[in-house]
Amino acid sequence: MKLYFGDRTTTVTTIMIIALIGFIGYSVWNRDAISFWGRRNLFLLIYGLVICCFAAARDGLDKTIQAAIDGSCAPGIFPLVSIPTIVGCIGTAMIIVAAVATPIARSQRMREIWFYVMSSGVMLKIVVMEIARMIQLI
Repeated sequence: MKLYFGDRTTTVTTIMIIALIGFIGYSVWNRDAISFWGRRNLFLLIYGLVICCFAAARDGLDKTIQAAIDGSCAPGIFPLVSIPTIVGCIGTAMIIVAAVATPIARSQRMREIWFYVMSSGVMLKIVVMEIARMIQLI
């Protein structure tokens, strides 16, 4: 339980991740009733970015980068070059491609597909990071 609710940053990040997964699940479940996929993509992009910042702070990514540059502090929980950070970059690339393609898409069907691509990138990052945290911290 401490892994997800140990301090304020961890607790807020956990609650935000659960809300994001709920939003994605609700959108997929009610996809026939959704008329404006571009708005959902925009919300997913912005809210996902905020969660990413919280998760980076929670896992000490800034400390990992600073330790790799000048060694002036202890690194965070993941090394700079590791499976979670590499997969995180792949997920981020999926999100960026979908974010750029969404406004260009001419139909709601294409925007819906880009929502699924963006959601896949988000879920990839969440699953890999959370499993890696469990393995790393337990």
